[in-house]
Amino acid sequence: MKNFLPVIGILLLILPVTTAAQNADEDPRAREIFEEVDQRRERIDYETADMQMIIYDARGRTRNRQIQSFSYNRNKTSRSLLVFEEPANVRGTAFLTLSEGSDEVQKLYLPALQRIKIISASEQGDRFMGSDFTYEDLGDRQPEDYRFQMHAETDTSYVLRAEKRDQSQYAWLYFHVDPDRYVVEKIEYFNAQGDMIKRLEATGHEQVLEGVWQASAMVMHDLAENRKTELRWSDRTIGTPIPEWRFTDRGLRRGIN
Repeated sequence: MKNFLPVIGILLLILPVTTAAQNADEDPRAREIFEEVDQRRERIDYETADMQMIIYDARGRTRNRQIQSFSYNRNKTSRSLLVFEEPANVRGTAFLTLSEGSDEVQKLYLPALQRIKIISASEQGDRFMGSDFTYEDLGDRQPEDYRFQMHAETDTSYVLRAEKRDQSQYAWLYFHVDPDRYVVEKIEYFNAQGDMIKRLEATGHEQVLEGVWQASAMVMHDLAENRKTELRWSDRTIGTPIPEWRFTDRGLRRGIN
């Protein structure tokens, strides 16, 4: 989950901001809900945290990764850095996302090759470090790039349909939003045939600021491959400034030092 985000926008999960012009095929109610989600998320400017990534294959075997994360968000500018600490074979690998409005650049530092690789548009659907998250999933997607519809509404959930206006590996997404805390609790991903191919579940939401909640765990299920990847956050620090060099090529190469 910008939040799943950030991370992991990961992680990031939140689609921020609004546009002045509304489209005829869009539901203003659905966009208003996303605006409220984003307004709360945008109150977090700096965040650092420890992350654990657990990758489960179809037979239940696991691979574990320890990650240090850094994120910054202010005035529609977002930056996030993930640095792998363990195991030894990925130590020092780092992933940087820089977003200015609709412009985004993703960079991956590979210490074994001592080079920085820029992720191309054709690689957006590739798995990130062998996980069930793709580079597109980790991007800081902007809501003006989507059309929103209200798919369903109950006392306990808003279900919003989001369809990207241009190229994407997904035909559409369903975002399940908690109407009390305005957090995304689940995302369902569909292909052009209408099949759900992935599902992201966010749990353990904690209040990090007044009226602002973040998930402490997320699981991305690859339904086609019968595998999943779990992310767990710990030792979160909110609001402490992060040096600007962290979000540069220097920060990518420096890693956890």
